Amino acid sequence: MTSLKGERRLETELVHAGELRPRIAGAVNAPIFQSSTFEFANEGSYHDVRYIRLNNTPNHVILHEKLARLERAEAALVTSSGMAAISATFLGLLSQGDHIIAHRSLYGGTHSFVAKDLPKLGIETTFVDADDPASWQRALRPTTRIFYIESITNPILEVVDFMAVIEFCRAKGLVSVIDNTCATPVNFRPIEVGVDLVLHSATKYLNGHSDIVAGAVMGSSGHIEAIKRKLDHLGGSLDPHACFLLHRGLKTLALRVRHQNESALQVARFLEQHPAVAKVNYPGLETHPRHARAREYFRGSGGLLSFELKGGVAAADHLFGRIELPAIAPSLGGPETLITRPATTSHAGMESDERAQQGISDALIRVSIGLEATEDLIDDFGQALDGSY
Repeated sequence: MTSLKGERRLETELVHAGELRPRIAGAVNAPIFQSSTFEFANEGSYHDVRYIRLNNTPNHVILHEKLARLERAEAALVTSSGMAAISATFLGLLSQGDHIIAHRSLYGGTHSFVAKDLPKLGIETTFVDADDPASWQRALRPTTRIFYIESITNPILEVVDFMAVIEFCRAKGLVSVIDNTCATPVNFRPIEVGVDLVLHSATKYLNGHSDIVAGAVMGSSGHIEAIKRKLDHLGGSLDPHACFLLHRGLKTLALRVRHQNESALQVARFLEQHPAVAKVNYPGLETHPRHARAREYFRGSGGLLSFELKGGVAAADHLFGRIELPAIAPSLGGPETLITRPATTSHAGMESDERAQQGISDALIRVSIGLEATEDLIDDFGQALDGSY
C-alpha cells in the first residue's frame, strides 16, 4: 500500500485512491481484468502469485488501496461476501481452543456462525452486553483472543460503548474487531479511535446498488496478511466483474450516505409521532438511549431504522400490504428503500428466544432508506399506516 502521507478528504479518496497510473490505454475507468491467470513474475510466495482466487489481480489491488484509505488502515482485503470476510477473519486469527467475546446483538448470520459453527472447530464464544464492562471481565478467559462488536447493530440500532471496548482490549491484549457496515466510513472510521480490524458487508452501502455480494476487511498489514492466507485456502475471492461494480459504487458513497442520513432522520421523526407506532429505533433521534454517544462519534446516524407498530404482526402485515415505494425485501444500503421483518429474513436462522434476547420481536419492522425523495417516502408511510391503529 502507498504511504498515507498527504491524505485527502473522503470524497476525493473515494474517486482517486488506488486508481491505476498510468491509465490503461487512457481509459478513465479501470477495465475489468477478465483473466484467471497472469504471467509468473518470480513471486517469492504462493500467496503472492497473481491469480483470481488469491485476491490480487489488478481489480483487487485497486479496491484494496481505496478501501484501506477510506478506513485509514494500513491494508485491506475484499472477499466474495460479508460472511466470507467475517469467517476468514475469525478462522485466520483463531485456533482450536481459542475464545471470543462478542456483543449479544449481532447480525443473524454472524451470530449463527460464532454460536453454531465455530464450536465444532473448538472455538467458543461468550455473548455479553457491550454496555456492561463488568460482564466483559467475567467473560474473559486466558484463551480469549477477540472482542467482536458492531458500530451500529442490525436491526435494533444499538450504539455500543466501543471506546470502553477498545480500552478493555488494549489492557487485556485482545484484538478488537468491529463490523462497520451500517455506519460506513462516511459516518464513522473505527480505526481512527483505536479499533484493530474493521469489517464490512460491501454488498450494502459500499456498493450501494443492490447488484453484487461482497465483503471487506481493513486493518494492520499483519492482520490482513493472516486473514488473506486463510481466505486463499477457503476460496472466498471476489470475481473481477464484482470488483469493478464495487469500485464504481464506492465513488458515490459519500453522496448516497449523506442523503440517506438526512432522509432516515426525517422518516424516523415522522414515524415516532405517528399514533400507530409504538417505538422507533434510530440513533439520530433524541429519544434514542445512546443518542449522545452517536452524536459524539458519528458524522451521521445512517440510513437504517426499525420500528414496531401498536398492532403487532397483524399491523405490520397491513402496512406491508399497503406500502408502495419500498420493496419488501431483505438486505440494505441500496438506492431503493427496502422494508422487511428481520424475524423472517436476516435473523430467521436464530431461535425465537435468541431473537427475543436481542430485542427482536416478530413484529419488528426494519427499513433501509434509499435515494427517493424523502417527502414521497413519508407520504407513502403515512397512507400505508392508515387504518392500522
